[in-house]
Amino acid sequence: MLKIGICDDSKIFLICAEKLIRKWSDERRIPVKIYTFNNGDKLVAANTEERLDIIFLDIIMPLLNGMDAARGLRQRDKSVKIIFLTSSPEFALESYEVKAQGYVLKPIAYDKLKELLDECAQSFAEEPKNMVIKTVTGYQKLYFHEIEYAEAQNKRVFFHLRSGNIIESAEPFHSFEERFSSQDGFFKCHRSYLVYLQNVDHFTAAEITTKSGRNIPVSRGYAKAFKEAYFAQMFQDS
Repeated sequence: MLKIGICDDSKIFLICAEKLIRKWSDERRIPVKIYTFNNGDKLVAANTEERLDIIFLDIIMPLLNGMDAARGLRQRDKSVKIIFLTSSPEFALESYEVKAQGYVLKPIAYDKLKELLDECAQSFAEEPKNMVIKTVTGYQKLYFHEIEYAEAQNKRVFFHLRSGNIIESAEPFHSFEERFSSQDGFFKCHRSYLVYLQNVDHFTAAEITTKSGRNIPVSRGYAKAFKEAYFAQMFQDS
């Protein structure tokens, strides 16, 4: 399901835009959950609590204008797709600053809206497997193939990447246990560790060595199941 936000100070426009997005959703058979906002401050605050996938954002609004709202969004979310709503194309160049997906001229032409939503949906479908997580500084997209393992430590979760970088998450460990499944190639090898099987180099009954050379423990109770999951993953990839 795509989470789509619409931010505009016109109630009539919000109703119209939502109707067109639902039309696209029905035609493409892609479920959507739509959120509407009448000012940029509410949008930025809401996206901090529950991340959106796509945002339609009016440029000319009282209080916080659309461009400033987009800058606020980008400070904490590098991945959300922003589409500007405007009555004039003069803002097109400025939109590159915040890496906007594009812009739609008002009044909205359905064909243009459909084209941009199709592009967004296609890019989501073509991307390598990934998940956007809430970090201590904002939202960040992590590609599965870059993750070696996740480690729970003092009510925080640390993602250790193949590059050597470590990403600290503000979400609880149990939420990742639910979201990173065995079908995605992850396995809980210890009460405090989730490992990505494709990035395992070798292992013993008590320890896993990742491709970058890091060592993580395997609990006795998980050893047999880990071995089975690892070889099942190997046969699946071969």
